[in-house]
Parts: sequence; structure tokens; C-alpha cells
Amino acid sequence: MKTTRSRAVVQAEAYYDSPDADSFYFTIWGGEDIHIGMYKDDSEAIVDASHRNDETLASMLKDMTAGSVVLDIGSGYGGAARHVAQRFGCKVICVNISEKQNQLNRELNAKAGLDGQITVLHGDFENIPVEADAVDVVWSQDAILHSGNRPRVLDEVRRVLKPDGQFIFTDPMQADDCPDGVLQPILDRIHLETLSSFGFYDRALRERGFEKIEVIDMTHQLRRHYWRVGEELKANYERLTRDASADYLDNMLTGLERWVEGADKGWLAWGVMHYRLAK
Repeated sequence: MKTTRSRAVVQAEAYYDSPDADSFYFTIWGGEDIHIGMYKDDSEAIVDASHRNDETLASMLKDMTAGSVVLDIGSGYGGAARHVAQRFGCKVICVNISEKQNQLNRELNAKAGLDGQITVLHGDFENIPVEADAVDVVWSQDAILHSGNRPRVLDEVRRVLKPDGQFIFTDPMQADDCPDGVLQPILDRIHLETLSSFGFYDRALRERGFEKIEVIDMTHQLRRHYWRVGEELKANYERLTRDASADYLDNMLTGLERWVEGADKGWLAWGVMHYRLAK
């Protein structure tokens, strides 16, 4: 059956497969973990704070065994998948739109001796290439914002989860009381029309038969992460120009500053959302 992908997903695939983005995200954003970090303080290394995101979400999961199957949608370089596979001894399926990231994910899995536990699939979360009722946990870190059809993503999450399955994720969002129009510079930068919110996810998931286990507002970490990435980019600018264009890096700095400004003004939100599909 032919599948349809939103324009936002197509643009995200082209972006993350580009040499500029691949170099920047792996070098500066967090290495194997390219999502927002959970920092102890303003000076902590990005890679350590980003890995703490993996540790925190994994610690919140319920009833995990070696027989569990976890699906990571928007898995990037696979840092979270390796952490989960090692922590629980379970199977992990990675679904990600960047084949460049997928190839490094496979190489790192093999190096860690985990290629028998982790399967890496090229695909997107609007059309998850996994059978219905097949996984115990759907996991996602700062990826769903790249969809132009988030209700469809949530439909897909519900489809692939077993009854009583868990959905745990983070996503850069707007505040529920964000004024109209103020985020347009951020949206234009990342080629999106909207951001979600805590309220949107709660309503949409409840409509699909999920119940809330825990939601933790950690918006302060979003602000800190974008600021830290900006500082690292400035400190390593000359070295980064060997692999990424100056135009790309300059645009990235502008974009990071806009995220920090949006957080300072109370327009943005971020945190951990943990739900369970009712039996």
C-alpha cells in the first residue's frame, strides 16, 4: 500500500541527511544522543546531560523484562536504544528517517555487541513499518515535532502498541497559553506550521484510549540546552567549518538564540510525558 508522508517529514529527512546537519549534531548536540539534555548545572557537558535523558526515561518505565520490545521512533544515532537494550536486555526497534544516522546506528550497535538485540529500520513515524499490537513500549525523544500530522503519529503509536503498552516521550512544544504568532520565527527556521503542547498531547492521547502515568514539566532544561549548544557552537566554530558550511552554522546560531528567547518569554514548553494504553 502506498503511504503518504507530510511535507514536514520529507523536509526533515533531507535536513538530517545533509553533511552540515550530520556533522553538527554528532559533534556538538550530544553525540549518540541528539535530544535535549537534563543538566545538573550550566557547565555540564552536553553529552552527559543528553545521556541523562535516556537514563531518566528508562527509569520511569514499568514492568520491563528481557522479553519486552521497545520501539524508538525518531531514534537518531541510537544512543537511547543501546541504553535500553543494555539496561533491560530487551529487544529494541529503531525507526528513523535519516539513512546516514541509521548507518552509524548500526555500526555502533555492532561495536557494542548489540546488533542481535537492536533492529534499525528506515522509515517515519507517520507510517511506522511495524505490525499492529507488536511492541510493549513506544519511546521518542524530541522527534515528533518534525511531523506535519501529529494526530496521525499518535494513531500509529496506538496501532503498534500492545494492550497496556506504554508511551514515553519528550518533545519541544509551545506553552498552552502561548500568544498567537509569536513563535513564527522559530517555526520558519525549522519548516513547521505549529508546535504541540502539554494540553494537546494529553487531550489527543486520552481520546485514543491512553491514561496518564506521569508528566514532568522540565521547560527550564529546554532553555538551558539550547543555550549550552549555542555556547559550544561558538567555542568550536572554526573547527566545525571544516565539515559544515559557515552559512549553516550562522543560521543555527540564530535559531538557537530564538529558542532561548522563546523560553525566556514563557512561550515554550518541554518535559517527559508517560502514558499507558488502557486494556
